[in-house]
Amino acid sequence: MRKKIILPLISILLAAAVLLAAYNLLSGLRLSNAQAELEEKMRTILPGSASFTEEAYTGEDANIQCIYKGETGYVIGTRTAGYADDIAMLIGVSKEGTVTGLQIRDIHETLGLGQKALTDWQFLAQFLNTSGGTNLGENIDAVTGATVTSKAVTRSVNSAVGYVTGADASSGATSWGG
Repeated sequence: MRKKIILPLISILLAAAVLLAAYNLLSGLRLSNAQAELEEKMRTILPGSASFTEEAYTGEDANIQCIYKGETGYVIGTRTAGYADDIAMLIGVSKEGTVTGLQIRDIHETLGLGQKALTDWQFLAQFLNTSGGTNLGENIDAVTGATVTSKAVTRSVNSAVGYVTGADASSGATSWGG
């Protein structure tokens, strides 16, 4: 009876060891691919920049998560509270302080409503070439039925532009709201 149990148990342990070794060997490749994907997205969001250097953020704007400096400006990673969960974005801002591109990286909003912000190019295109201070209802039209999500995206864009122009919370300037 014990012989019937020991052989399958050894096989299971051996298979687990092989899988663990493969996972550890491939983790470096996975990280390398993720970094290459991020850099490609940043080159798209901030045209004219070929390389990026991550910079530390010491300001007070809780929306800003990471900063990458390129030759033509900055790519700012943000995370802002939406309706259902946080919305993570990458926003390209030129050295002059205008939005050159943006991408929603992570969103878990209501399907059919807030989730539309991910693919509604007309909504996202409203932010291009703006210089911050954007407000829903004034110069930005919200995604229909998703005002909270639209405000979160607007706050993210305003935070990114505020960082580049010096109008973020750490500069003492009034932060722009959405």
